Formats: sequence, structure tokens, C-alpha cells
Amino acid sequence: MIRSWMIIGIITFLVGFAGNWITPNHSQWFRQLQRPRWLTFESVIPLIWTIIFICGAWSAYIIWEHKPNTDVTRLMMGLYLLLEIFTIAYTPVMLSLRSLIAGTIIGGTGLLICLLITLAVLPVSIWAALLLLPYLLWSPIGTYTTWQMSRINPQDA
Repeated sequence: MIRSWMIIGIITFLVGFAGNWITPNHSQWFRQLQRPRWLTFESVIPLIWTIIFICGAWSAYIIWEHKPNTDVTRLMMGLYLLLEIFTIAYTPVMLSLRSLIAGTIIGGTGLLICLLITLAVLPVSIWAALLLLPYLLWSPIGTYTTWQMSRINPQDA
């Protein structure tokens, strides 16, 4: 029997993998952009997002296990999936459009979706809400960084 945590984990992995698969090969454009001087942690960003995705999947698992197979729980799983799709879309959309502003908008939208999910799950499980805290803390940093890069590289905004 396939357990709920396995399904959530597989979907999380597949959506993340699909994001890498559909990312256009415009990474040279992004690499040549100037960065803010304070951006010294760029090499750990993939690890940070990996931790955030694990926490998000764990949060979804808690919510699913609270009331499995209900319409409200399915709706919540859809919101978690929407959040992951928006998060993963950041890179392919920004690279396809070669637009840092597009990245900033997607980052800000992801933050709002996560905030809504957090408020929705808080009455159900404090742990599910706390597991979304890494996203809520990191997403503004990433969005602000992208916005700062658009100011430093106005030709690529």
C-alpha cells in the first residue's frame, strides 16, 4: 500500500524535477548579471530550497493525515501544489522571459500563497504552520534579492 507521505514526497520530487527539465538554457544570461555585494550565500540557495520543500511536504502530510480524503483536505493539497508550482516556475519563467521583474513577481506571489496556506492550516495544526515558516522567512529574501538585481541590471529588468 502506498502511504500518503510517499505520494506527497513523489509529487514534490516530480514537480521539482519537472522545473529543472523545462528550464530553458538561458542560464548564461543569468550568470552574467551583476549581483548585490551582500549576496555571498548564492552557493547554498539550492540547499535552502531543498530544506524548504521538505518542510512544505511534511506540512502537507500533517494536514492530509488530520482529515484524509475530504474535500477540504484535497483543496489544501491543491494549494500546496500551487505553491510548489509557483516556486518552481520562478527559474524557467524568469529565464524564458529574461526578466528579473517576472522573477520578482513570481517570488512575491509564492510568498502570498504560502501566507494564505499558513493561515489556513494554523487552526488545524501548529506544526503544519511552523513547517511553512522557512518558506515565509526565505521567500522575501529571495524576492528582494531578485528585485535588487533588477535595479543593478536595469537592461535585464
